[in-house]
Amino acid sequence: MPYDVQAVRAQFPALKETVDGKPVIYFDNPAGTQVPQKVIDAVTDVLMHYNVNTEAPNTASRRSTQLARDARQGAADLLGADPDEIAFGNNMTSMAVLLSRSLVHEIKTGDEIVVSHMEHDANVGPWVLMAEEAGATVRWIDIDPDTYAIDVENAKEKINANTKVVAVSYAGNGTGSINDIASIIDLAKKQGAWTFIDAVQYAPHGLIDVKALDCDFLSCSAYKFYGTHVGILYGKRDLMESLRAYTVRPSLKKLPSRWEPGTKNYEGLAGMLAAIDYLAELGVTYGGASPGADRREKLKSAWPVIIDHEQQLAGRLVAGLQSIPGVKVYGITEPDDMNKRVATVSFRKDGLTPLQLGEALGTEEIHCRCGDYLAVALIDRLGLKDTGGLTRLGPVHYNTFEEVDRAIEVVERA
Repeated sequence: MPYDVQAVRAQFPALKETVDGKPVIYFDNPAGTQVPQKVIDAVTDVLMHYNVNTEAPNTASRRSTQLARDARQGAADLLGADPDEIAFGNNMTSMAVLLSRSLVHEIKTGDEIVVSHMEHDANVGPWVLMAEEAGATVRWIDIDPDTYAIDVENAKEKINANTKVVAVSYAGNGTGSINDIASIIDLAKKQGAWTFIDAVQYAPHGLIDVKALDCDFLSCSAYKFYGTHVGILYGKRDLMESLRAYTVRPSLKKLPSRWEPGTKNYEGLAGMLAAIDYLAELGVTYGGASPGADRREKLKSAWPVIIDHEQQLAGRLVAGLQSIPGVKVYGITEPDDMNKRVATVSFRKDGLTPLQLGEALGTEEIHCRCGDYLAVALIDRLGLKDTGGLTRLGPVHYNTFEEVDRAIEVVERA
């Protein structure tokens, strides 16, 4: 079936919102997406019928226990992992902080931690603090001035025999560029360093396969891919078993719960699982997957459909912005290179601060972000720290070409 964006939108209650007669346009998706009705229903079902803890001898608790297992399997299917390699938390940031508390015991004076200039600070701050505590040195990989992605040649210079951890993003939350993380992981492996991949910005836009990547750790947040506020951490089983973990003593010998201090957000897990199943259903409806296929196969069929629509949106948005006098797009702009980026687009317009431009869009109920979006190292590297940063629009698969055109119109006349 040809992709029907209106049928997709009909599943998202928030997309029907209006304010003073103006339809709300959600282009702040890199900061968090809207959710389909089935996510709302799943959360409501838990809160109404079995809002209890697991592992107790009653029907409600058994449902909660099964939910946790199903959610772990769902996240494993999303990432191409095994269920016992998946841990849950509040968000990617909290998972990175938790992991850094563990890895600090493996770091010593003289070791080096490698990050990049394009990161969200969730993938910088925890590692910088870890390095300070352990007496290690932080080294920074630069960004390529043409692609705004991580410069792999520069990474070859920064990753060496002293490197202990390499923490990089799959895709940039500022530039939208997709990084060549396979090459960076390979560089790290050759030096015996661990790799942590921030997949928050990539997870809503493409298929992740942690086994093929051979990364040591990867994390993402479900609220960025149409789900609830739940963080997912993948870790190789041997590391998840052997590294020091911080939780209550009875859980220390249990994998993966040793990486999940405290009671889990069960209603959040239900919403996360429903979001993954929603994506899988797109693979059946539009991607040609068999209804009887397993969840991972359905997801594999969904992503080409999602990617195709989003690349068209990105191409239209970039071209439209570039046609406006005084607008500069910070990221990949060539029409033939839209496959090298996600649809996250950051820009500036001469004569306006990013905040002023954001307010002009906001007046028309077009949601955006402006400033540094916590990509503070990127904004500093681009020389925009003292000028207000950037304005960011981030369409996803439920957005339309008409919405893109509306945003371009407002930017042009602002």
